[in-house]
Amino acid sequence: MSGSPLETEVLIAGAGPAGLMLAVELRLAGVATTIVERHPERPGYCRGFNLNARSLDLLARRGLADALIAEGHRVPNAAVGGIDTTLLLAGTATDHPFTLGIPQSRVEEYLEEHAVELGAELLRGHELRVFTQDGTGVTATVHTGHGEREIRARFLAGCDGGRSVVRKQAGIAFPGTAATMYALLGDVEVDLDELPLGVTHGPDGGSVFVIPRPGHVRIVTRDGNPPADKDTPVTLEILQDQVDAALGRHVELRAPRWMTRFGDAARLAERYREGRVLLAGDAAHIHPPAGAIGVNVALDDAVNLGWKLAATVRGTAPAHLLDTYHTERHAAGARILANTRAQVLLGELSEADDPVKNLLARIARHPAGNRALTEVVVGLDARYETVVAGEHPWLGRLAPDVPLTTSTGETRLATLLHRARPVLLDLTPDHVFASHSSTVDTVAASCPAEPDLRAALLRPDGHTAWLSTTPDVDSTLAMALTTWAPA
Repeated sequence: MSGSPLETEVLIAGAGPAGLMLAVELRLAGVATTIVERHPERPGYCRGFNLNARSLDLLARRGLADALIAEGHRVPNAAVGGIDTTLLLAGTATDHPFTLGIPQSRVEEYLEEHAVELGAELLRGHELRVFTQDGTGVTATVHTGHGEREIRARFLAGCDGGRSVVRKQAGIAFPGTAATMYALLGDVEVDLDELPLGVTHGPDGGSVFVIPRPGHVRIVTRDGNPPADKDTPVTLEILQDQVDAALGRHVELRAPRWMTRFGDAARLAERYREGRVLLAGDAAHIHPPAGAIGVNVALDDAVNLGWKLAATVRGTAPAHLLDTYHTERHAAGARILANTRAQVLLGELSEADDPVKNLLARIARHPAGNRALTEVVVGLDARYETVVAGEHPWLGRLAPDVPLTTSTGETRLATLLHRARPVLLDLTPDHVFASHSSTVDTVAASCPAEPDLRAALLRPDGHTAWLSTTPDVDSTLAMALTTWAPA
């Protein structure tokens, strides 16, 4: 081993969206956090180019959305594959009824800056190779390029991608379906008079999808000759051959920036927690790229996990709390796999299956059907279990960013969650709920947008764990506080 042993409370493997967002969440709670990332520098390419409405809503609960929105480009619909209908975000359950066009590389840079500013330690060029865990923590060995270094942490979060070393060494199975098709992706330059933006079909059923990017285009086409080793690098020659084959003619591709191969495999980790090891992002699930959901699910995982792990580290969490990360996000992962696989299957239907596509298109053209389908595809329908039953639209879901009036002036609900702490919102004229908890932030306010709501308990991630439409204080509030509001 080279260098002195390092001790931290949480060790995160991987500085992608999941790892960086998790670091932000942990540092907001004052948890000592170290990220190890095997790449010595940020990648020189960009994987994705969007944040969806769900991600923007979550980032807004930390005060992180506005700066990114100012840099991006708003699109009023949701990304979806296999459906010849526009999914509109207007009227859906979101404060941000648009998809934000912004490079994933910029999102990662922004989250890294924020995490480091909050006090997270980021060690680039450090590759986690092996770890062991015991009753009090995890001991990891990382390769630094100059030798090996030992890191001791109370918990380890595997945010290290679809081929996660953490997942494999933790012995967590990764069941699912293997890829049945592969596509090539290349960031290149091309004459748009020869190959315009959008989808161009060839005479024999092949197609090429051209997407505008700053200073270049992104080309996607099917890989008709995938090698036995799918990790074989994609060259400009390989991409050129497949584009020419799809179009039935030659279109010159130039100046390659990044090229890769991807498939439609769909896998979900058997469990998101194994003792003191947790998984988030692609380490927990891989799926077809339909709907451009990848980075967005990673952020959702991290925001769900962060406050629960922080409370566990601090010793204020009930015994079951950390396990609810698996319960909630594994179910969400299963839905995402089903949604993305369905989009792929829809895109592969033959003319004989037109009645299926036509039926779905009719539903999607109906305003209520369009809204419901959009919320499912984007994940705006996420609803977690609560200790009380009811049909109130807030219950179990992300509370909307409604305006509030307090004794000190006007504010908005999302602002109350910037510290990543639970909030008891007391909306009664006499503030009868405010004295029933000293462990959470209690805010006495009025809410004109919800005149029938009397109180709500918001988890640190913004989901409503409990609410009341009467001014009567009963045992369900104490139960909700014990379950979902660690000090």
